[in-house]
Amino acid sequence: MGVVDVLILAVLILFSFCCLYPIWYVLVGSFNEGIDYTAGGVYFWPRVFSLDNYALVVTDIRIWKGYLVTIGRTVIGTLLHLFFTSLVAYGMGRRELPCKKFFNFVNIFTMFFGGGLIPYFLVLKILGFLNTFWVYVIPCMYSVYNMIVIRTFIAGLPEDLHESAVMDGAGEFRIYFMIILPLIKPVLATVALWTIVWHWNSYLDSMYYVTNSDLYSLQYVLMRIINESSTPTGSNLPPDVFERMNPKTVSLAAIIVSTLPVLAAYPFLQKYFANGVMVGSLKG
Repeated sequence: MGVVDVLILAVLILFSFCCLYPIWYVLVGSFNEGIDYTAGGVYFWPRVFSLDNYALVVTDIRIWKGYLVTIGRTVIGTLLHLFFTSLVAYGMGRRELPCKKFFNFVNIFTMFFGGGLIPYFLVLKILGFLNTFWVYVIPCMYSVYNMIVIRTFIAGLPEDLHESAVMDGAGEFRIYFMIILPLIKPVLATVALWTIVWHWNSYLDSMYYVTNSDLYSLQYVLMRIINESSTPTGSNLPPDVFERMNPKTVSLAAIIVSTLPVLAAYPFLQKYFANGVMVGSLKG
């Protein structure tokens, strides 16, 4: 191994450490006793190991309500987003689409210009989405950027597939469901991962459009826990456990609990994620 290889390896190791250490730091703090953590110096391993932080988090009813809301919006929102966005992408990719230039202009225009927060709020109010679960799902069913990504992937498919299907009497919907969808799984997995992460991390919609605490998303609940000056309420833990608590370590435990599902799902989508990005870029 030459000097250059050693330097490259050292840089990659340093880069990997910078990426992984923040996660490790949060994990270590979440397993450390709260009172001991206030003394500082907990960087690489829990000094006083404790599960009290996780016990408090998992007994906080707000966390589980937030989990249900976030899981529901992530699953339903991602499925609807993939369906509608890929359907539009298929239509926009057809040369025979009437007024295609006009539709393309309207789509691109919305990527650069928006009405702003207040008009958007008023539209949601008129439609009756405020303070409902559907405020998380319906406004996010379509993305112009993701449509362009999927359309670019579809454009790389052989046109003969569509012509052969038409000659066999297949309609556009049958072509879309039976031929296009199975062939664009890599790019759909890529867009699905983006959408899952976005839904899972979103909290501004809960802050702006929801006042019912039962409909708060997990990340908004987490933000409220982190911003609290005291530990979460609603727990049945013994008083002596609360005496060892620290809001900082409790918030770290809440962060770990909220990120576990995404960390668990990512390895299953990573292969499709990489393939979708590479193929989409090559066939654009």
